[in-house]
Amino acid sequence: MATIDSYDFKGKRAIVRVDFNVPLDENGKITDDTRIRGALPTLKKVLADGGSLVIMSHMGKVNPKFSLSQIVDAVSEKLGVPVKFAPDCAKAAEAAAALKPGEALMLENLRFYPEEEGKPVGIEKEDPAYEEAKKAM
Repeated sequence: MATIDSYDFKGKRAIVRVDFNVPLDENGKITDDTRIRGALPTLKKVLADGGSLVIMSHMGKVNPKFSLSQIVDAVSEKLGVPVKFAPDCAKAAEAAAALKPGEALMLENLRFYPEEEGKPVGIEKEDPAYEEAKKAM
């Protein structure tokens, strides 16, 4: 059975779902980077092998103040390479395809899309229109 340690990412593009739901202070600064540090071995393995990396995560709820753009610099610093940022994760295919070996791209907060949680955004479950909105998703 192949494991991440035995897999060679050379020439491959890896999409890695991480948990970068890190706590931020009132200025948008990370107050505890444990989750970022925990993902580093996997992320660094992909890049060290000569692969390119697409990082997916969520943060908080659907609110612009939870944009992952505010942690890109910290992730870049910890990862040791500049991390590009895709401000719309649903429209990032071109940016991901353009990655070269050793490059990384972080997608915007997945929670900005209702499909992430499997429920409509902006409508309460008690609303009579909720079921119709869920079907429309």
